[in-house]
Amino acid sequence: MKRLNAVPTERVHLWLMLALTFSTGVIDAVGYLGLDRVFTGNMTGNVVLLGMAFAGGADLPVLRPALALIFFMLGAALAGRMLRRGPEGWSWRVSAALMAVAGWLFLLAVFTGFVDVQADDVLGSLTTSSMATAMGIQAATAKRLKVAEITTVVVTSTITGLASDSRLAGGDSTFWARRALAIALILAGAVAGAAALNVGVWFGLGISAVISTAAAVMGYVRHHRELRALPS
Repeated sequence: MKRLNAVPTERVHLWLMLALTFSTGVIDAVGYLGLDRVFTGNMTGNVVLLGMAFAGGADLPVLRPALALIFFMLGAALAGRMLRRGPEGWSWRVSAALMAVAGWLFLLAVFTGFVDVQADDVLGSLTTSSMATAMGIQAATAKRLKVAEITTVVVTSTITGLASDSRLAGGDSTFWARRALAIALILAGAVAGAAALNVGVWFGLGISAVISTAAAVMGYVRHHRELRALPS
């Protein structure tokens, strides 16, 4: 425990955001493979899917990606409104936002464990929209923490930075380790999410709920200890 306390706060926040990046990989794999090709974390994918569908792409979904985009923005707006009232960095509001994500995903895991949402179009759409709302909250929370190069929901800019700042490009490879980890973890999360579907949609949602809970609790404990350490 003393070793963990000696780790700089910025590093702890980085670890927690990387864990949430893994969680996003799980969620997106569940949504895309298990619920009619919907990205519930990576909104770029949904925008591209919608564009191709509008251009006449065969058998491409429209309703669920559109709803996911709308509800992701709603979740981000709600979190942004709540977090804007708090201080910079970690606060009880950040932990509350992540616990809301965890609780939301846990309820969805229970729901999908008892109800076959894959067999019902309406229930499937409600599930993906709810997942997107949770990911919008998570993305806005990560943005508030301002951990460099880590958004938790997309790695396109991370890949760009890794390549453009590399030694090969004449750069100094700034943040290469965290960039590489973010890419590797969202990939690993997607693998885990795809594997979880062998058990059921609920299992992938449950994995992400546990990760979000752990991030919220660990972040709160660290923040609380820092407050106690401040001089009276």
